[in-house]
Amino acid sequence: MIADLTFHEQSLLFAKLSQIAYMDKKEAKKAVKPLGFNDVEFYELGGAQAYRFQNTTDIVIACRGTQPNEFNDVKADLKAAPVVAETVGRVHVGFKTEVDELWPMVLEDLKAPGVKNLDVWFTGHSLGAAMTTIMASRCNHDATMPDIDAVFTFGSPRVGWRKYCKSLDVPHARWVNNNDIVTRVPLAIMGYVHHGEEHYMNAHGLERKMTGWQRTKDRWRGIKMGWKTGSIDSFSDHSMVNYIANLEKIIEEGK
Repeated sequence: MIADLTFHEQSLLFAKLSQIAYMDKKEAKKAVKPLGFNDVEFYELGGAQAYRFQNTTDIVIACRGTQPNEFNDVKADLKAAPVVAETVGRVHVGFKTEVDELWPMVLEDLKAPGVKNLDVWFTGHSLGAAMTTIMASRCNHDATMPDIDAVFTFGSPRVGWRKYCKSLDVPHARWVNNNDIVTRVPLAIMGYVHHGEEHYMNAHGLERKMTGWQRTKDRWRGIKMGWKTGSIDSFSDHSMVNYIANLEKIIEEGK
């Protein structure tokens, strides 16, 4: 069961599940089997997409992130106006709209017989990270829903205003890879803040806690390293491939 894994092992598992969420159902079912999941459900409506991965001990809701060729995803990212949430405070209207499409289906599965005996987890990357945070918030404010064990997100944008994020009393590991540009939007001057405990990956792909000045220097280091490889660091750092590679490096460093 997932609860028996170390924190970094859990993070790597959820990173892999977030990457698998971009696959079609046939590929996803094949990919999650070695990870211990034999029950897979794909949610899709109006361009919003997510998966339920389940076994005898755990249920994971993994939301799919932004796909540049999906107009609905791009539109969701661009619609940054804050609207009143179903719970508390204000939330990003584009992200909320994506969740609204899928929520009745997810809600039905989370209230299914037997789920209350399972550990419940949420995960996602990019737009999927924002969606999974909103879903977790809705569960957290609904007394009829099972308790959430934790949320793990990768490259998450800011989701809501301070009151909204403060009301979400759920463990949330929010991974940020160096210069990942998506983690800096929507702009803080619009009232948006992040939820969860940040886990920062430096330019070398290792988890480090840094002062503001150290982080500024590390970001420039990442940009220079990107120049040498011909990549734009702000975009390449958003890749799930890089999040997974970094987590594997972090686990290896800790051995």
